This record gives sequence, C-alpha cells and structure tokens, in this order.
Amino acid sequence: MTKMPMCRAPDWAIRKPSFVVPSKACDAHCHIFGPNDKYPYATERSYTPPDAPLEKFQKLQSTLGLERAVLVNASCHGTDNSVILDAISQSDGQYRGVANIDDSFSDEELRRLNDGGIRGARFNFVKHLGGAPDMGIFHSIVNRIKPLGWHVVLHFDAADLLQFDTLLDSLPVPFVIDHMGRVPTGGGLDQPAFRLLLEAAQRKNCWVKICGAERISTMGPPFTDAAPFAQALLKVSEDRILWGTDWPHPNITRSMPNDGDLVDLIPLLIPGQDLQRKVLVDNPDRLYNFGLKLSR
Repeated sequence: MTKMPMCRAPDWAIRKPSFVVPSKACDAHCHIFGPNDKYPYATERSYTPPDAPLEKFQKLQSTLGLERAVLVNASCHGTDNSVILDAISQSDGQYRGVANIDDSFSDEELRRLNDGGIRGARFNFVKHLGGAPDMGIFHSIVNRIKPLGWHVVLHFDAADLLQFDTLLDSLPVPFVIDHMGRVPTGGGLDQPAFRLLLEAAQRKNCWVKICGAERISTMGPPFTDAAPFAQALLKVSEDRILWGTDWPHPNITRSMPNDGDLVDLIPLLIPGQDLQRKVLVDNPDRLYNFGLKLSR
C-alpha cells in the first residue's frame, strides 16, 4: 500500500487576536480531522492529516471569539461524513456542514444529511487532490441536491477557473468558490483568472470565500497582499462573500499561519464594521440558516 504524505500540523499555540469579531461571527470554512481511531481516514486519500478533533476546534473558536462554523468535510475522510455530522449534533445549532457525496448516496441518505445540518456538497477540482470529478456524476448530484436547497462548493485552482468558466454559467444551484479561487497575488488584479472570478462573483447564485490568504499570498506573512483581492470581490458582491480560517490548514507547503493573525487580518480584508458584520454574520446566516432548528 502506498504511504500517503503527511500534512504539517497547524500552529497549536493560537494567539488571542486583537480584533474583536462581532457577536455570532461565523468561520465559514474549517475542517475537523479524526481522531483517526474514531473517524478513520479514507483508504483512497491523497494525504494524511494530523488529528485535529472537535475538542481542539472548540478551543480555537473560543480563543478567536467565533460562535458559528461551517464544517467542510475534507477529502481525507472520503464520503464518510460522520465526523462533521457528530460535531454539528453537539453544537447547539451553531454549526452547519458541507459534505462529500457521490452517486452511491440514496435520496433518503441525502435527506438524513440535510436533517443533520448539511447544506452543501463539495467538489475538488485541484490537481493535488485528484483533479476534476466525473462531470456526469457531478451534474447528476447537482440536480439531486437542488430540491434540498443545497449549494455546491467548488475547490478550484486559478487555472481551473479558466478551464471551467462555462460550467459556472450552467449551474442551477448556488455555488461557492473556495479560497478566492486560489488566484496567486503575484499575478495582480488584472490576471485573467481573477478577472473571471470577479465576473463570476456578480452572478446572483455565486458566493466566494475570502479565506486562504496564506494560500494565495506571494509575499508570505502577514499575508497582507491578499487584501486588495478580497476588497475587489467585496466591491462587486458584498452580499455573497464569506470568510473562514481554513483551520487546520491542510497541505500548506509554505508559511503556516497562526489563526489569531488571520483574525487580525480581517479589518484589512473587510474594511468597516457594517461590512464586517455582513460578511461574518449576516451572509453566512442567510446561506446556512443557523436559526433553523435541525431535525437530527
């Protein structure tokens, strides 16, 4: 059996940020990994993360002052969504989830996921996680989740934005683009991939996460070169922009961020209290319905 590469661990010494987030602020992109002995990692996976269980995530939220979260099930857990469903069930309604699903899921299984707080399905297109999905299966799943009111989360590299731009025109459900499309800041605001992202962001069913500053930054810490990109997206679509930490930062190959520093970057990414409340509270609440009591 091929040994999967190990991810670096996050910075466990989380610094308490100076910036105070508004009440009910949401981390709209984060993961829980394992522990492997309780929630085994998938045999067919492209990486092995260090365990980053719910207890450590709860400590992270407390330190950062965040109350809500959207747990994105990572590819290392395959299509077993138990790790996020269990976390949501223990959150007193403060967490929602994005699942990994394939064409083996029955309609009843999809309804159970919905009852458990799942509100979207994620698809990886990036090469380091296996590349684009089978597009026939992708479109089938999109059509099946539409009656549930779900959205799709699309994990693209910058090159994928250019390759799959026509896909964005045809999606019949809301779609969320992760990590500002992973457009490298070194290419500038006028690079073709970012211009396309700005055009996509103006569609009424497009949402963009201004997380992953550490992934797109060319300069490195404190990742301030990501700010003009976030601000440009806000100018065209402030009602459909989300923010997240991406904790515990899987597959980071350069500078591992401290999540306290990422929170202190928020005023630069999102200038002004009104806009901060919109991105951190109102927008995720509208997409994920935190006020709705779950059935599970």
